[in-house]
Amino acid sequence: MSQFALDQQNQVATTQQQSPKDRIRRLVWKMAIATLILMAIGSATRVMNAGLACPDWPLCYGELVPTKQMNFQVFLEWFHRLDASLIGFSAIFLVGTSWWNRESLPKWLPWASTFALFLIVFQGILGGLTVTQLLRFDIVTAHLGTALFFFITLLVIGTALTPYKATGQAGNLPGISFTATVLVYLQSLIGALVGSRWALHQCFGGDQLCTVMYTHIFGLIPPTLAILALVFVSRRTVALHPILRKLANYAGVLLILQLLLGFATFRLHLQVEPLTVTHQLIGASLLGVLVAFTVFAIRDWIDTRSISGYNQEFNSSATSEVSS
Repeated sequence: MSQFALDQQNQVATTQQQSPKDRIRRLVWKMAIATLILMAIGSATRVMNAGLACPDWPLCYGELVPTKQMNFQVFLEWFHRLDASLIGFSAIFLVGTSWWNRESLPKWLPWASTFALFLIVFQGILGGLTVTQLLRFDIVTAHLGTALFFFITLLVIGTALTPYKATGQAGNLPGISFTATVLVYLQSLIGALVGSRWALHQCFGGDQLCTVMYTHIFGLIPPTLAILALVFVSRRTVALHPILRKLANYAGVLLILQLLLGFATFRLHLQVEPLTVTHQLIGASLLGVLVAFTVFAIRDWIDTRSISGYNQEFNSSATSEVSS
């Protein structure tokens, strides 16, 4: 009993010793995981035709918890809104904490937190319009696009706050990873458009919207080549930071898995809902890995240039002193 009490006291002391930067970093990573789960639930809501299971907004059948109307579809839409609300309150807390402790934090952090809050508010507005406008495809696509951009913003903040010691071996990897990230994000938007317009069903059913579907299919070529280049260059780079090497390997594995899931989804005509949800979940995870790699690689590049500039300045000063 006494040992348990001592352990609890140690945990409290450790928490009190954590800096605001550490607490914010942990909060941001938790929000990022919750956002990934939120996107998976949103995908399940769409493929299960539950997007209008709650006909009103922001309540559901005029209640916070529609116990009388509750079924699986209503639960999906209701839980999707609940998760989004929790993330929204977390974003408000993040902004308040960042500005309150701004003297001991990087100058960019309060502004980045405020931008994240703006995105989640805008995302909430789009969520309401998705219901009131009866799942209009452009609003549904923008809804997912904003969610992905909010996810990216959280990952940039969390990765930038994570301790990292540069090795100076990043080379051209920041540019390659940034290109891959942009291409995967654009491919995700096209995938959202395919889903929101049910392009696969309409193309196979009546030769409609085939252009949209084939744009998504052939659009996978540029991001695939960019990710393969990233993996190849990372494996060929000597003394690359272990974090970057692991992230590059993760990106390669997720790419293969995503291609297999996409092929299976296409062949099965989106008839297996868990497969479709997993396809979007892996795509978002791949995007997240690329974002983290890009931020770490840029930090490596910046830190290396800073150290190099300092050394040049120091050598110049030393040379001047010797000459005098």
